Amino acid sequence: MVAITLPDGSERKFGGPVTGAELAADIGPGLAKAALAVRVNGEMKDLSLAIESDAEVAIITSKDDDALELLRHDCAHVMAEAVQELFSDTQVTIGPNIENGFYYDFARPTPFVPEDIEKIEARMHEIVKRDEEITREVWNRAEAVKFFKDKGEHYKAEIIEGILGDEDISLYRQGDFIDLCRGPHLPSTGKLGKAFKLTKLAGAYWRGDSKNEMLQRIYGTCWADPKQLKAYLHMIEEAEKRDHRRLGREMKLFHLQDVAVGSAFWHPKGWTLYRTVQDYMRKRLEGGGYVEVNTPQLVDRALWEDSGHWEKFRENMFIAEVDESRGGGETHAEGEAGVVSGADHAAATKFLALKPMNCPCHVQIFKQGTTSYRDLPIRMAEFGSCHRYEPSGALHGLMRVRAFTQDDAHIFCTDDQIESETKIFIDLLASIYRDFGFEDFVIKFSDRPEVRAGSDEVWDRAEKALMDATTAAGIDVVLNPGEGAFYGPKLEFVLRDAIGRDWQCGTHQVDFVLPERLDANYIGEDGAKHRPVMLHRAILGSFERFLGILIEHYAGRFPLWLAPVQVVVATITNDADDYAAEVMAELESQGLRAELDTRNEKINYKIREHSHAKVPVIMVVGAQESENGTVAVRRLGGKEQENLALKEAVARLRDEAAMP
Repeated sequence: MVAITLPDGSERKFGGPVTGAELAADIGPGLAKAALAVRVNGEMKDLSLAIESDAEVAIITSKDDDALELLRHDCAHVMAEAVQELFSDTQVTIGPNIENGFYYDFARPTPFVPEDIEKIEARMHEIVKRDEEITREVWNRAEAVKFFKDKGEHYKAEIIEGILGDEDISLYRQGDFIDLCRGPHLPSTGKLGKAFKLTKLAGAYWRGDSKNEMLQRIYGTCWADPKQLKAYLHMIEEAEKRDHRRLGREMKLFHLQDVAVGSAFWHPKGWTLYRTVQDYMRKRLEGGGYVEVNTPQLVDRALWEDSGHWEKFRENMFIAEVDESRGGGETHAEGEAGVVSGADHAAATKFLALKPMNCPCHVQIFKQGTTSYRDLPIRMAEFGSCHRYEPSGALHGLMRVRAFTQDDAHIFCTDDQIESETKIFIDLLASIYRDFGFEDFVIKFSDRPEVRAGSDEVWDRAEKALMDATTAAGIDVVLNPGEGAFYGPKLEFVLRDAIGRDWQCGTHQVDFVLPERLDANYIGEDGAKHRPVMLHRAILGSFERFLGILIEHYAGRFPLWLAPVQVVVATITNDADDYAAEVMAELESQGLRAELDTRNEKINYKIREHSHAKVPVIMVVGAQESENGTVAVRRLGGKEQENLALKEAVARLRDEAAMP
């Protein structure tokens, strides 16, 4: 007898093993038709799986959140089948799910072209129409290796040979296509539906190693229904229009080039935007009781060893090996340009690291002199310039760089202050996000990772303290298991932008480990030494990344207070040049960022050019405006213009452009 407990708590009993498909049919014909897979004791399985003992079971349909993972997995297999039907000389390699879709890497002597993608997608729809049964087969490992080698599928054979252990492996078959896979899968290709689209071609190295051969990667997206697909494709189209790299060039904000990989060259307008955001943040932090500090870029290896970063984070650090006897040095980026060996060096040799984060340096400031419990909390902020090694293939505009500035801060407090400081921080963060135009954000609670510092007891204490603080603040969190920092649990603040994309920006972390490792103390009310709690926190995260997000959120059409150039004064004829200079002077006297355009060009050309540059306000002046002491105010995106007295127009813009 097998007892099956369903999600509603009801129970069904069967005389022997029962498959997910049989269970769905027993519940009802509608569910049997809609069923895609089964969840047994929380683990997703094929519908054909025989459930042999009592279990908690749920039937998965396209309405379930985790159905997308299954659909995208199968879509990748259907794509691989289509590719091999159309291009028989192609080897399939690895094809995982990714956020919003999937990809598959192929080895083929002839490059794919866009027309091939259209053919592959059309063949995928044919395979779905065939409704091929998908079945799982268990093979002996040696037989599987021979099978794929005989087929010329050397990559698959290599993958199998690299799997640890000696257990048999699972293959999945659909039609004439067979692939190595752990599963689970849909019962047939027909269950995939029509809501998929192949999106782009790219190159990729085998196993992500640039020393290996280059493969061809095809990306795709897959959704539960056509409406979701349409909405996603619209979002992608919008994202391309808003790409911060393109807008950065068009608006003359910044550029990137190979002479400084992973670092931005900020142009005058971009640096104005950068400084505006930084000035705003500095004002808010000062109002929030923070003191601003600045710490060195190059820090001795000894501090990173004491903090634990040398052991846990070294591969992401830029290391400078300095021979003090020669006065020269050589810098290596570990993992790319060279790895510093652990062998003993001459006494004159020193290892320094460009700081990848500010935390250990802030502890050094805290440790200078004696701190009393009456001094706590100390909120110590730094716009800290940091460097982290990222593989060149992972870099992406401003969104992922090697050189960046954090709006970093550390709060040194007592255990009893964790709750109040967490609430104060979240209130500050929410207010700042609103000022930047982000009303919606989600908070994730990330607990202990596999690789971490500190005992389980310390982690128990830290996780409880942070969870209690969020509960006391009345905050709902989404659990994000295993994603904490190596020294403590954290809250992650995820923004939603104008087109529905999520961006993780802010963090708030409870750390009992670093103060212990770096011997930080304060004098308590009892006159004895105590360890402070260290709350690591950021609101924007990386300035570079946050500015990239802002550019895309607003599509370059910034609110007036953020716009690098707020107003352009454009003349209709050169007869108005002197008056335009007066208008310009009036704008500047009120602190507005303005430019003057007296070029001998037609006014429609000027308006079109400045609109393309996303200037929020254009003041048009000609002979009539000069005579009347007025300006014609034209807003970005608007077709009408408003004629106002100069003083009134400037006063309105001054008030509108005030920093929140």
